[in-house]
Amino acid sequence: RVASLEHKEYKASMSGFTFKQFTIKHDRCAMKVGTDGVLLGAWAQGGKRILDIGTGSGLIALMMAQRFPEAHVTGIEIDESAATQAKENAASSIYGNRIDIQNISLQEFHTSGLFDSITCNPPFFEESLRCPDIKRDTARHTESLPYSTLLEHSHKLLTPDGTLNLILPASALPRIEYECAFASMFIIRKVFIRTTDSKPPKRMLLSISNKPTCQEEPITVHLMDGGNRSEWYNRLTSEFYL
Repeated sequence: RVASLEHKEYKASMSGFTFKQFTIKHDRCAMKVGTDGVLLGAWAQGGKRILDIGTGSGLIALMMAQRFPEAHVTGIEIDESAATQAKENAASSIYGNRIDIQNISLQEFHTSGLFDSITCNPPFFEESLRCPDIKRDTARHTESLPYSTLLEHSHKLLTPDGTLNLILPASALPRIEYECAFASMFIIRKVFIRTTDSKPPKRMLLSISNKPTCQEEPITVHLMDGGNRSEWYNRLTSEFYL
């Protein structure tokens, strides 16, 4: 399962995770470094102005800063402890002068310019049991950031050619397609992710734009091959994992 793979990725150090060019400490963050965030940070389209919504530990913000050397990255995070730790992670990296972390919600966030790229590993548990840890519960459940709100604000914050890049459960596709239609946005890239050939996709990577383009056919890729990371996954994340 994707969840078990996430646990395996960060189990060696619950307080932090070392990548090739930066280190992420996440002991004060509700959601730890995991495969979902790494996948999105390695796959998302970029640009010169990038916004990471719900930045958590700052993982995706740092990955985008590494991948796009001319980019200025803004990360916003509603949880004060996580936002503080994200600031520290950014400041201790070689990309600190290009990353701005703000302790603010998307609903309250204002900016003077538009973004070429928005990334978000959003909360997506709509019907699961509530978690007793309030911070983790907020990070996990869509009530804190409904898809409709995410798309509404992204529509206003993106340049005409900009993209909103998400990782979501594959089962959320009908819902996100409905919300895209309501927000006048269009899915332009779609990758389904499964762990083995015998299992249905667990996750999907999406790029969403304010205008329709030549939509690519959805593809299905694997995280694991014979118990090891697949060639696709290794190639995608080769610039990050040690």
